[in-house]
Order: sequence, then structure tokens, then C-alpha cells
Amino acid sequence: MTQDAEGSADPTDDAPEAADGTEETPAVDDGEERSSESRQAQPDDGESSGDDEPHQAVPDDVQKYDRFKKVDGAQYERVNDFLRDRTYITAREWAIARLCADFRTETGVEMTKIGENLPYLVPFMTDTYSPQAVNQARSAFEDKVSKAGATFLYGAMSDFFTADELDDLMYEVTEVAKFLLEVEGVDLAVEEELDAEDRISEVMRDVREASDQLRHEEHHCPNCGHEMEPAEADD
Repeated sequence: MTQDAEGSADPTDDAPEAADGTEETPAVDDGEERSSESRQAQPDDGESSGDDEPHQAVPDDVQKYDRFKKVDGAQYERVNDFLRDRTYITAREWAIARLCADFRTETGVEMTKIGENLPYLVPFMTDTYSPQAVNQARSAFEDKVSKAGATFLYGAMSDFFTADELDDLMYEVTEVAKFLLEVEGVDLAVEEELDAEDRISEVMRDVREASDQLRHEEHHCPNCGHEMEPAEADD
């Protein structure tokens, strides 16, 4: 099994890299549906990252990394299909975003270490990635989270859902999020789950109240500051 169906992006994208692989490069469009998505990333210098490279010892922190153990033996396609049915992110973006959060130092993300040891770190990833491909997957994850968040909040703030419908929606998406956390190895106690659900419900009630005020009382654009006439409240 390979992950060619969701392989890393074309490494020829202009993404500057520091010598130690801890770069913080600008966000790059994931190009999920472009043909470049199906190509496996190769190192910048054109050298193969296959078996002809000298074997390097696996770093201690990589050997001790114990996330994703619950999907040990799972195929990439199955993980990816699960995510596609319930989220906007791919398996590759999920795994690499998690790794970038876990392998962050004071100087940046250890993208070289992540890319070179990807098959050791994540059971369903079978190929190494270039630092540029790691950065692109992380950037794609961040971009999708931002767009999904804006879409959700717009739906919540636009009176498309009743309070009860919004509660049901929040329950469904929270269950998916908790499952992904559990797959990563996070142990969620029942009390913690209930407390989190209560806090989320409270936040969403605040969102509804704030959106009512925004629709009926806001006088300027929150982005550009343009003065607007307040909307008239429904009878």
C-alpha cells in the first residue's frame, strides 16, 4: 500500500528552507485536487529518498513517539476515507499537522526530522517527505481549518439553525473531534468529555446572542471599518 492517492505536493514550489530544517515558510495552497497532489515528494536536490540512501539511525524522540498507535496496521486509504467523509482534511494533512505541533522547538518546526522519519512516526504513512512537502501539508491543514471555521460560524450566526439544531450539530462534530483525539492517543475521561461539551454549548449560546447583536446593532464592517446602516429587527 502506498499513499500516492494523497501523496505530498510538488517540492518545486518556492519554499525557502533553513539549513537545520526548522523553517517557518509562508502558507502554500494545498492544491488538493490538482495533479501534483498524486505525486510523491522528493528532496530538492533531485536525489532519491529511497533505499539507495545511507541508512540513518532513528532519533530517540522519534523512537519514543507513541501517537497513532490505535491505527497501527491501518491502510492510508481507509484512514483517508474516514476523514473525507467527516472533515475537510486528508490523512496526510492530519498526521503532519499533529507532528508539526509535537516537533516544534523554540526556533520552529523540525520539518526535516518529520519528513525523513514519517514512516516511523505514523503507521499509515509509508514514504518519506521533503521539508517543503511537510510545510505544504501543514499549511493546507491550517488553511482548511480557517475556512471550515468561517463556514461553520457563518451558519451558526446567520439564523439558518435553531438553537436545538445547533446543539445537535455541535454534538455530532464534537464526537468526531473527540474520536480523532483518541486515535492520536489522548485519553478522555467521561467527566472531561461532559465538561467540554457543556463549555462548548455555553460558547455556542454566546455566539448566537452575539450574532443577534451583530445583525441588528453593528454599524461597521469588522474587517474594513466601513460604516453601515444597522439592520432592522424582524417583527
